[in-house]
Amino acid sequence: MILGHIDEAVQTGARQSEACKLLGLDPRTLQRWEALGGGADRRRGPVCAPGNKLSERERAQVLVTVNSPEFRDLSPKQIVPALADQGEYLASESTVYRILREESLLAHREKSCPPAKRHRPDEYVASASNQVWTWDITYLKSPVRGLFWYLYMVVDIWSRKIVAAAVHTEESSAHASALLADAYRCEGVAPGSLVVHMDNGGPMKGATLVATLQKLGVMTSYSRPSVSNDNPYSESLFRTMKYRPCFPSGPFESIAAARLWVTGFVRWYNTEHLHSAIRFVTPTERHSGRDLQLLERRRKVYETARARKPERWTGNIRNWDPIKEVLLNPQTTALGQTG
Repeated sequence: MILGHIDEAVQTGARQSEACKLLGLDPRTLQRWEALGGGADRRRGPVCAPGNKLSERERAQVLVTVNSPEFRDLSPKQIVPALADQGEYLASESTVYRILREESLLAHREKSCPPAKRHRPDEYVASASNQVWTWDITYLKSPVRGLFWYLYMVVDIWSRKIVAAAVHTEESSAHASALLADAYRCEGVAPGSLVVHMDNGGPMKGATLVATLQKLGVMTSYSRPSVSNDNPYSESLFRTMKYRPCFPSGPFESIAAARLWVTGFVRWYNTEHLHSAIRFVTPTERHSGRDLQLLERRRKVYETARARKPERWTGNIRNWDPIKEVLLNPQTTALGQTG
């Protein structure tokens, strides 16, 4: 059985050593089994109990102690030190946890929500404009200490074009809904063709925004709480903006001044900024498809230069091929499967 699983993994492209590692098996052990004609897993496990294993009496004493009125409301992390203060040692903290787990006595009893396992967001692949957008909100300083204005910005991950931006005095699901709806109409997005990725904040999950996106036929994707890497394109865009030489070192004088500056930044970013991730073309050129002609022209320039002075070229010319796909939250692969 186990040999069949490893053979199947190897046939689908996995390395035998990696498949053995996942099963806790040495490759040489596998080879020995194959020489003996295969068969089921021949491992027998330990032939005797560990010498330091707690006796049944000691195990029972642990259960009695942790369930006593004095300790029943404490975690093993607190019980073990408290027992040490009393000059008593029953077992290590990990052993106490293991015993409680085996007896089904581990349960979340606090008023707070139990820890939740957060799964990585789904992977999305953009091969053209208006397939995957991400958006986020960042703070802009106002003249009043502790008071901020809020910049909403939506970016197309395939072209890196800022498709919408607005500055408001508060974070609001209604503002986000209006901004995304306007961008959807201006870009002429077909229903059911767009995914919008966002963080887990209140404006992102507000009923107004959710209803608007559902009405437009837009699919939604959310980052894990407090994981900025799940929304890298918006985070990178904000970093580019705030490290611009012309970004104010102090607060904006007014919200009108903030809106004026953001308008100028969006124009520069979309129409003048040669973006390194898209072969140094502008987001507007890539968004509209004009980058193909531009990159082909650059390739011909380089080929002509190499033909004129071949001794100066030791390899291929610079890669001017357009980027065909852009991934949001790519998944890792193991044994030929996506996980």
